[in-house]
Amino acid sequence: MRHILAGARLFDGAAFRDDHALVIADGRIEAILPAAKAGPPSQQVSGIIAPGFLDLQVNGGGGVMVDGAIDAAALRHICATHRRLGCAGILPTLITDTAPATARVIATGIEAARAGVPGFLGLHLEGPHLDPRRKGAHDPALIRPMTDEDLARLCEAAQALPVLMVTLAPENATPEQIAALSGAGALVSLGHSDCDFETAQAAFRAGASCATHLFNAMSQLGHRAPGLVGAVLAGGASAGLIADAIHAHPAAMRAALSARAEGVFLVTDCMAFAGTDQTEMMLHGRTVLRRDGRLTLPDGTLAGADLRMDRAVATLVGKVGIAPERALSMATLQPARTLGLQDRYGRLAPGCDADLILLDETLALRAVWQDDGWQSPLPG
Repeated sequence: MRHILAGARLFDGAAFRDDHALVIADGRIEAILPAAKAGPPSQQVSGIIAPGFLDLQVNGGGGVMVDGAIDAAALRHICATHRRLGCAGILPTLITDTAPATARVIATGIEAARAGVPGFLGLHLEGPHLDPRRKGAHDPALIRPMTDEDLARLCEAAQALPVLMVTLAPENATPEQIAALSGAGALVSLGHSDCDFETAQAAFRAGASCATHLFNAMSQLGHRAPGLVGAVLAGGASAGLIADAIHAHPAAMRAALSARAEGVFLVTDCMAFAGTDQTEMMLHGRTVLRRDGRLTLPDGTLAGADLRMDRAVATLVGKVGIAPERALSMATLQPARTLGLQDRYGRLAPGCDADLILLDETLALRAVWQDDGWQSPLPG
């Protein structure tokens, strides 16, 4: 099928293009042409057409969590849910769990990759090699140092999966282990860590290249002790950001984005609630409550985010004061670059996958392009 979409503003991953048409053929972008040269459109569309979002931290969706009980059908369901929430691709994320649960999720992820599950980019293992002092909602009983067996399992997974992102704290993984993981092809991200600035820098030199949910569950920026936040802002590592104005204050996000011109990308850190109207769920035997835009344990500890990517983009624009182009890029091109997938995702450019979203003037998601047509997004 060949389509010519005209009438909407096009966001190509870096900038807006007005008075242009998008040509799609056989599920890929064929061209972006001036509207006057594109020929008769097959569809007139109003709003903003952008590349589908990429979300590198997705704990669940559609009522299903990523956990040790997950099977191929459940993983496919999570990916399908997030495609209807505007994400062209996601990294399903396992929160700190046992070694057998981790092995099960890895095996299921490899199965999904071999089956070509739409929207499955790889896996994100957030833990268990974290610092219990910065555990957040992770079960401290399951947090532990990385062993040789753990390292071997992760290196093998990195070679079998299209992408493996591993969040760890340098307090529970040595520079040699970080170097081995990175050398095997894993994207090593520092998070849930109380490390000092120098330890963070050593981990980045060893091969870590990212940080997980900037500001949250990490040592903060002090004027004499810059911590992990300072190491990220002063260096070149990528970093995920939960832009719900709950996990980080708009002023803090503004400061970070002033310090870093590139490399910061948006994540939702969403849970099984995504795409549903559920108000409660269980996490390792503890209740997670969904109230007033927050997800918390009963004691008030934040437990993921009640966030959709289009709302994160709108928060950056409306509350942080970021230009729409940059905010959209942080949900499309920036995460694609972090994964090295910018040839397929995050851009409107010839050869890229035609995973498109339609936004209104407030940047709210209106439709998702699937199966050669626009589909309504899921609520929630």
